[in-house]
Amino acid sequence: MPTIQEKTPILWMRRALHLAWLGRGRVEPNPMVGCVIVKDGEVVGEGFHQKYGEAHAEVNALRMAGGRARGATVYVTLEPCCHTGKTPPCCEMLIAAGVKNVVAAMRDPFPQVAGGGIRRLEEAGIFVSVGLCQAEAEAINAPFIKLVTKHRPWVIAKYAMTLDGKIATREHSSRWVSSAASREKVHELRSYMDAILIGSGTATADDPMLNVRCRDKACLVSTDVRTPLRIVADASLKLPVTSRLVQTAREIPTLLLVGPEISQEHLAPYTDAGCEIFQAQSADHACQLTELLDELGRRRVTNLLAEGGATLLGTLFDLREIDEVHAFIAFTKLIGGRNAPSPFGGIGLADMQDAVRLTDTRLETLAGDIYLRGRVACREVMSEK
Repeated sequence: MPTIQEKTPILWMRRALHLAWLGRGRVEPNPMVGCVIVKDGEVVGEGFHQKYGEAHAEVNALRMAGGRARGATVYVTLEPCCHTGKTPPCCEMLIAAGVKNVVAAMRDPFPQVAGGGIRRLEEAGIFVSVGLCQAEAEAINAPFIKLVTKHRPWVIAKYAMTLDGKIATREHSSRWVSSAASREKVHELRSYMDAILIGSGTATADDPMLNVRCRDKACLVSTDVRTPLRIVADASLKLPVTSRLVQTAREIPTLLLVGPEISQEHLAPYTDAGCEIFQAQSADHACQLTELLDELGRRRVTNLLAEGGATLLGTLFDLREIDEVHAFIAFTKLIGGRNAPSPFGGIGLADMQDAVRLTDTRLETLAGDIYLRGRVACREVMSEK
């Protein structure tokens, strides 16, 4: 049986991972990072990256530790940075503090670091170990990893459906499929996002605000969370200028994805109202979404919440761009109807053996709804056979 001493490093790193998660929705496009400083079996300092542009996890932990950091071991969920960005290099601060060991869960894939932090620490005589709880660290920062390696945002598909798999009736009535408790959860989810994407059909039919709001006192949304960019995929630009999205564009950033044939004359009322326009070069819907994802990557958008409807989610599914799924299932409601839409349109798969599977799934009950979430585990080539 392992001794307490043998298990302790994992406990320290798991504490650092817990701290890292507290920065969700506030640090992007930076990674979530937690740090614990241990000396003689005792935590002398800890911290996490709390907000983009502010001090990194190591700096906050060193501030707490003070002089006790000398000769200590640092447990950090990501390789310490060695470059000057919004803040000075963490490596130099660790060296100046006189720490003895650094245990990092994973290397930083960001090109300006990518092993450089480890080399700098080792050059200064600090022993560095990498890989403790690596899988957990990579899971926490999967959106950051995708952004810096594939230059596209992490795409989360969110939808509400009835027990028979319908997101609306055959007459496109959808208010409300899910319960008030589920809708509160959606606003909490939105509060962690950098951008929210819907299709033109949803925008026209529902006239949504796509903002973050919570009426429940138990809602965990913080007032200092950034406002997500609202995006409507509207190739033909059918969204009414009188819609709430357009009319509030000066207060809440709003981007319209339109096709190449839309004239400047047609665009003028929307730009006058404060909307930003991204005009795709391709007339194909899938290619337009690909262009949009590339543009969002250039803007360093980390987390993108795709709220449907079926055409949008189906196209993202066919493109293999969905990374995570959040489904709200109203298990007490049935709609029926062959023409009632399901969450995913598009081409889909021909063989059940190719079905996309979710991993790290979690289940929760919310006032008559089942809230299921998980990450896409495998991406087979999706094509019509």
